[in-house]
Amino acid sequence: MYCLQWLLPVLLIPKPINPAMVQTHVMFMVLYLIGFFLERKPCTICSIVFLVAVFLICYSGIGNCIFGSAFCESENG
Repeated sequence: MYCLQWLLPVLLIPKPINPAMVQTHVMFMVLYLIGFFLERKPCTICSIVFLVAVFLICYSGIGNCIFGSAFCESENG
């Protein structure tokens, strides 16, 4: 579970308030996660725990989704 300590802070990075910066934020998050998974190769359990956490945060519709609010609004109507 050592690899999970590098993934969980990603969920705590706040989204920018400025709508023009949201797209840049989403691109940074996606590239960081791709780079992390390619370089560190986290274990299966850590990957599943992280993906479940991201899914639950985005599915809740609170607006804290790391992939932007458009993803959250499209799923919840």
